[in-house]
Amino acid sequence: MPCFGAFLLLASCALAQSPLEPVNRALPSWLRFSGELGGRYEGFLAGGFQRNNDDLYLLSRVRFDMRIKPTSWLQFRFETQDARVHWKTQKPYGAPFQDTWNLRLAYVTVGDFDKGPVSLLVGRQALVYGDERLVGQSNWANTARTFDAARVRFRYRKVRLDVFAASVVVLRDGQLGEVTAANNLHGIYARFENAIPHSTVEPYVFWRLARLARTESGAAGSLDVKTTGVRWAGKISETVDYNIEVAIQRGGVGRDRVAAWAGHWLMGHTFRNVTWKPRVLGEYNYGSGDSDSKDGRQETFDQLYPTAHDKYGLVDQVGWKNIHHFRTGADWTASPKFGFGLKFNAFWLADAHDGLYSTGSAQLARDTTGRSGRFVGTELDGTAVWSPAKSVRTGIGLGHLFPGSFVKRTTPGHGYTAPYLFVSYFF
Repeated sequence: MPCFGAFLLLASCALAQSPLEPVNRALPSWLRFSGELGGRYEGFLAGGFQRNNDDLYLLSRVRFDMRIKPTSWLQFRFETQDARVHWKTQKPYGAPFQDTWNLRLAYVTVGDFDKGPVSLLVGRQALVYGDERLVGQSNWANTARTFDAARVRFRYRKVRLDVFAASVVVLRDGQLGEVTAANNLHGIYARFENAIPHSTVEPYVFWRLARLARTESGAAGSLDVKTTGVRWAGKISETVDYNIEVAIQRGGVGRDRVAAWAGHWLMGHTFRNVTWKPRVLGEYNYGSGDSDSKDGRQETFDQLYPTAHDKYGLVDQVGWKNIHHFRTGADWTASPKFGFGLKFNAFWLADAHDGLYSTGSAQLARDTTGRSGRFVGTELDGTAVWSPAKSVRTGIGLGHLFPGSFVKRTTPGHGYTAPYLFVSYFF
């Protein structure tokens, strides 16, 4: 893997000094440059749960960032990105694996967006809210995700409120990226710190509008759906943490009615007086499914635009749609620079008449009769991350999904394996 070896060499060089440090020191304080160089060797074995359907490939990504801040209340930011895939079987290459040149970020900020009472951010930007289960930048994807958006942020003491209107950027290899007309996401997202002691409460409403959606009968219709929810995260004590999120969807697609919901519940305990300070966790995720694909009532939860990698298993074959997901495991911090984790997952369909959906919302299998059962399978995941320097991060991971009765009856039924090895260098 000569390309990956080059990334390792560059990352090792980074331990000394970023190549942009002397440049930034020579520039005026209102102009700064930074960047990212990353590579990840990954793939899958038994894609589609089919024997000998394997694909291993190398992802590379280069980002170059420029920030201009002429005053304390005005900032411009621009970021270009070159994302490529090498040796992948499936062609032609495109997002989310490749976009050989893209203007990833291009926005202006008026006011102090991090601390000011009122601020405005307009242009191409990343939207990141909560755990990113519904709206995030999906940075694990090689091309990642951005929006053309306008955001207003209000802040008073420990209360923050964002109001935004956005359209997701659709990437085409070698082009700037563009939005699809009449495909919009609007939102209101609030954040209350310590309204409940030692916690953060985040209520929100996301309003998705699109023209070219499909009803259950196959007819074209306009989509108009609101997702209303709340996230509550914090600590019960110094060693016990929790994270809860519940969202309800109501609206319509043409003549169809939408009625769906999802939930996330997690509790963790850190053993501070034990070697490597293990944190054990218990987690349950639910996403509603559709009991009848022809009744004019859409009940499958829509994940919107999530950062979903490793939220429902490391192999990303299960998303927050029509699922019961149980997870337990532990993470160990061997040192400030090295940590590793082991997780066990178990999956069942929420409704046997609906399908299995990936983290990208693709339907992988379905039996509308419901006769294939609900048990999707179990999954074992292992990860390790090492940060030898502030500017370098490396990691390795391996996940395997053992198929259950539903997967065996609706697909070829072989176990799905996903390995990866990555290195990232920030300069």
